[in-house]
Amino acid sequence: MNRTQYIDNIDVEEAKKLYFNKLNIRPTSEEIKVTEALNRIVYKAVYAKTSSPTYNAAAMDGICVRSKDVTSAKESNPLLLKEDVDFIYVNTGNPIREPYDSVIMIEDVIEKTKGQVEILAPSYPYQHVRQIGEDIVATEMILPSNHKIRPMDLGALIAGGIEHIEVYKKPRVGIIPTGSEIVESIEEVCEGKIIDSNSHVFKGLVEMMGGLANKYKPTEDDYQRLREIIKEAVRDNDIILINAGSAAGTKDYTVNLIKDLGEVLVHGVAMKPGKPTILGIINGKPVIGVPGYPVSGFMVFDVFIKPLILKFTSSEEDPYEKDKAILSRRVVSSLKNKELLRVSLGFVDSKLIATPLAGGAGVSMSLVRADGIGIIPRNVEGLEAGEEIEVELLKPLKNIRKTLVSIGSHDLVMDIISDIMKLSSSHVGSMGGIMAIKRGEAHLAPIHLLDSESGEYNISYIRKYFPDKKMVLIKGIQRKQGFIVEKGNPKNINGCKDLLKEGVSFANRQRGAGTRVLLDYQLQKLGIKEDEILGYRRELTTHMAVAAAVKNKSASTGLGILSAARAMDLDFIPLADEDYDFLIKEELLDKKEIQDFIKLIKSKEFQTRVSELGGYGFHRTGEIIRIGE
Repeated sequence: MNRTQYIDNIDVEEAKKLYFNKLNIRPTSEEIKVTEALNRIVYKAVYAKTSSPTYNAAAMDGICVRSKDVTSAKESNPLLLKEDVDFIYVNTGNPIREPYDSVIMIEDVIEKTKGQVEILAPSYPYQHVRQIGEDIVATEMILPSNHKIRPMDLGALIAGGIEHIEVYKKPRVGIIPTGSEIVESIEEVCEGKIIDSNSHVFKGLVEMMGGLANKYKPTEDDYQRLREIIKEAVRDNDIILINAGSAAGTKDYTVNLIKDLGEVLVHGVAMKPGKPTILGIINGKPVIGVPGYPVSGFMVFDVFIKPLILKFTSSEEDPYEKDKAILSRRVVSSLKNKELLRVSLGFVDSKLIATPLAGGAGVSMSLVRADGIGIIPRNVEGLEAGEEIEVELLKPLKNIRKTLVSIGSHDLVMDIISDIMKLSSSHVGSMGGIMAIKRGEAHLAPIHLLDSESGEYNISYIRKYFPDKKMVLIKGIQRKQGFIVEKGNPKNINGCKDLLKEGVSFANRQRGAGTRVLLDYQLQKLGIKEDEILGYRRELTTHMAVAAAVKNKSASTGLGILSAARAMDLDFIPLADEDYDFLIKEELLDKKEIQDFIKLIKSKEFQTRVSELGGYGFHRTGEIIRIGE
């Protein structure tokens, strides 16, 4: 099979318009029980068959009287009434029958001798009486068409005598995962095989949007087999989603299969991630080729498949809430594509700050951690730190306002903190954290920067970068840094000199990371040059990424923390103990979220959970050190 070529690089909105205009989607209806109608969309207006209430009913506990007989009652002239002659007792909901037409609350009734009561005020006709049709009158509209049925609507429908209701039929969405490397069971995962996670994401999204998901088993890259599966899916579904096989590889068959069975309107949209999207039609039904990378798949679903599902149910698309945010670091983008950027968000000094999350189209955790999607329009060649970016919010703004924004060094303890309190944590290295504080884009910065002259951590850097500011260093934890190596340490790595051995490759941290500073300090002491180390320029942004590189044997070793080595079941060769602290501006010290943070890191719960990771100490944790004027 020849390599597939992209046809288009069409603008996203233009692609949607072209595709949706070509499709002739005609929603259909079905009749279901009212008791099963929650969250369904009303197909046509619903009218009451019965009134509610169907009889005049007491609205209060009390006595039922004839209003014309009690007009003379007043405090100066109490009126004595006899049971079964002048009144009867009623409870809330009891029928009111002739000759009675009014209810006096029991609180306003004075009990006298048995069978007699006294009242001190008159009542008027239908006082405290729920009259026939007070809530619903037979033949009146209960719900309009295109209304999404809520729990309170169910009550009104039932009260109005409705047992069955006509609703829009849920579109059936066929999800076809493709690729010879895709397996369904975790037990089948091995080198060259990956678990099918995307289909479950799509299934959840379909069901959340009100569709019916029909998930097929993964299909290997076999043209004829895929052709038969797609024909079957077109027969049995309203929308067909083909996951993977949409790019330009030699076994990316999707575009040719759609051409074979129908027509392709678009192959390639000006959107990143999501460029290889295919918009096709087979037998009048939409067939969408979705890229295999998780983030690309989610974005394509959100932009193209979500509005399709809504069209089948005649629902209005509920757009994401949007806002303007300040970008915390420079982002490069292509002029050719609209760039969709996963960001963490938080308010610092009343400014909404957007910090780009690391990871490409295959990093699904960037979606899990994202608070929003930053949009860089087509024909814009990136944005600089401090520039505004439009953001689609994935979380409510009120929750983001309560979030403590942390930008700086990575450590597993930040995950524990974010599990206990609202924390947006972005890992850009210690120097990146200092710069974020300097620009007013973070509340606190985790840092661990070694002064090569004094051997002291952090304080000299704060004085250097904030010479005229009052700053506070919240003492954090002590942790062990060292070489993360394979089990048994087969390369016999015991120090920096061993990085020069033949066959030893290194996974480094990004420039500005405290771990990188520590490494450079050690290399300088030993007179080792960067170029002598294989892999020195390979940069990873977290300790866990370094550990993963060693685990999968793409690196012999990397400098990191003991807890990361333990988490990946690797060995660890200690190099240094260091202080991992938190930098804030002094004026933020009394901020509630900062005080909650200090209380948290001093708590038994936090220190117990961190201790379980291994390699940490808590000497001086939570202590406040004031630096500057």
